[in-house]
Amino acid sequence: MFKYLSSFLFLAVSITALASERVQCGSMTSRFVQHPVGYCALLPPGYDAHPAKRFPVLYFLHGLGGDHTFLVANGGWGLIEDAWEQKRLGEFVIITPQADVSFYINARNGIPKYEDFFIHDFVPQMERKFRLERTRSGRAVGGISMGGYGALRFAFKYPQMFVSVGVHMPALLEQLPRSSRDLGFTTFFGTAFGSPLDDSYWKANTPFVFARSGNLRGLNIYVDCGDQDNYGFDAGTRALDKLLAARHVPHEIHIYPGQHDWQFVARHLLDSLEFDSKAFGLSK
Repeated sequence: MFKYLSSFLFLAVSITALASERVQCGSMTSRFVQHPVGYCALLPPGYDAHPAKRFPVLYFLHGLGGDHTFLVANGGWGLIEDAWEQKRLGEFVIITPQADVSFYINARNGIPKYEDFFIHDFVPQMERKFRLERTRSGRAVGGISMGGYGALRFAFKYPQMFVSVGVHMPALLEQLPRSSRDLGFTTFFGTAFGSPLDDSYWKANTPFVFARSGNLRGLNIYVDCGDQDNYGFDAGTRALDKLLAARHVPHEIHIYPGQHDWQFVARHLLDSLEFDSKAFGLSK
């Protein structure tokens, strides 16, 4: 996907320095995934000051080439801390799970079953470990690129779980290009959709399937993408806009100047977080 902008050394120092403060990273095991799955929880300023309070939670999903540390590694954590300090955001927990190249689905060959892991193991365990609200009104999902794909898919397939979804540069293609193998899309999608890539399995799992049929009433939807997206995901974003409009589903979709890179995300990250904050009822 795109290359992240920090070295491993910077990442290690950042995580070590912050882990004892308001970034708590760990891992968990699951019957659905064959190895421990890492995560980081980014806690708001008032989390420790209010030990009896439960906080809304945003599950924010990384893209290809990233992992659960991506917000800290790329400087996103600094943007979020500044926004909290400036009162631009209400206080909610942000949790970033590791997903490798799973596309957040149950893989074609059943290894891993990431969707089952996230829905049935990860969310419940995070709600036990941290003081999180456990209702739809206090739960949101978001992400970038592959994580945007995963977040939209989770929100559209399980709208009863989430009050809001906010994504950047989602990996949306309404149809695979006929020459997908020549264009490198088999490599791009990895093995989650089969090896070789199973077109029918890919089509059955795209967010468009659930956007067409899901009961999206009450779900707050935010999407943005660059007008020069390197993978053509701006076309998929426009297609989603048309689909939701045809269903009369309220949503907010933007095509901004930019490409498929962290610079685009950094410019618009707070837009989706402010959107979630409003959906939680924490901001006006």
